[in-house]
Amino acid sequence: QVHLVESGGGLVQAGDSLRLSCVASGRTGSTYAIGWFRQAPGKKRDFVVAINWSGGSTYYTESVRGRFTISRDNAKNTVYLQMSSLKPEDTAVYYCAADLHNNPFSIREWEYDYWGQGTQVTVSS
Repeated sequence: QVHLVESGGGLVQAGDSLRLSCVASGRTGSTYAIGWFRQAPGKKRDFVVAINWSGGSTYYTESVRGRFTISRDNAKNTVYLQMSSLKPEDTAVYYCAADLHNNPFSIREWEYDYWGQGTQVTVSS
């Protein structure tokens, strides 16, 4: 069992930056990729970015490439999502998820084994 807790969401203006954190606990000794997904009101949950255990491989969806940066500190069991140049269309609940197959190219929800509860990001225009 991997327990994930997201934090760092909030209300910001367009063009601002925000850093989300995803802290993992449980199942020590396992290696896993972490993915971030987001779900806007009335829409399905979409893949944003993922990173493998070592941090050496990442994969971004096109709409955030160049604006978002994912990183991880395994000593702190934490994955970060640095979001810059935020746009109103980035408004969503952001979820982190763990893939025990450690595949940074997992973009589908069913490829992930554990999920956090989500953190709200709202970008005003």
